[in-house]
Amino acid sequence: MTLRLPYATLSPYAYQGLLTTKKALEHSSLGKRMIELIYLRVSQLNGCAFCLEMHAAALRKDGLPDATLDSLAGWRLSAHFDARERAALTWAEALTNVAAHQAPDEDFEPLRQHFSDAEIADLSMAIALMNAFNRLAIGMRQ
Repeated sequence: MTLRLPYATLSPYAYQGLLTTKKALEHSSLGKRMIELIYLRVSQLNGCAFCLEMHAAALRKDGLPDATLDSLAGWRLSAHFDARERAALTWAEALTNVAAHQAPDEDFEPLRQHFSDAEIADLSMAIALMNAFNRLAIGMRQ
């Protein structure tokens, strides 16, 4: 596929802002695995092939079992995800599909059982960031 526009060079300051946010999230107490898991699920929902490959590879490199990776798209019916991951995945889907459901309280409240307020903020930032990257990659045909 041919890149429509080199958005990173045409809008370097804005793109650098996204990269700065990504770098900041690397210091989150959420941990690399949780963030990459969220990045991958959001990319599945958005259908971003570039991001799917990148984040699946990162999770494999980090030692995520293939069975867990293979069942991510059907996580609600899988035994491979714990309650903390399920709360995060629910929130990732709620924010990614915010236009359809307006991120209801029943998707937000379970987060409080597993995450601090700062972690919920970081989780929400990671979801928003990956949605932004997905839209750029898909829209510009990366």
